[in-house]
Amino acid sequence: MKKIILGLILFLLVAFLPLGYNIYTGKKAYIPVIKAPEDKKECVENVFIMRKRHNIVLEKWRDASVRHGIKKYVSLNGTYKISLTGTCLGCHSDKTQFCDRCHDYAGVKPRCWDCHNIPDKVAEK
Repeated sequence: MKKIILGLILFLLVAFLPLGYNIYTGKKAYIPVIKAPEDKKECVENVFIMRKRHNIVLEKWRDASVRHGIKKYVSLNGTYKISLTGTCLGCHSDKTQFCDRCHDYAGVKPRCWDCHNIPDKVAEK
């Protein structure tokens, strides 16, 4: 019984060590800072959806455009052309500072660039 309790205490100590370190040092976890477009006030969806679920929006766009021929996206913010390079990269023109910064941090390799070419104006930055 003592070994089980000792094992549980050791497990909890190791599991909460990162949290304890952050509290002790007063540092928060690193979160990449994303440069928002200066000339635009809103995106195709609200900020929460775009931060947390933009991949789902883009997958729905892909399916709607490629498989069903739908070329317009209607949201609460308005009607937009379904286009990664035309709509998204029209505002977020620096792929390395916008897309890559979060995807590298999260260890995610998006499949967008398997089909899409990075436009010259984006690749140059």
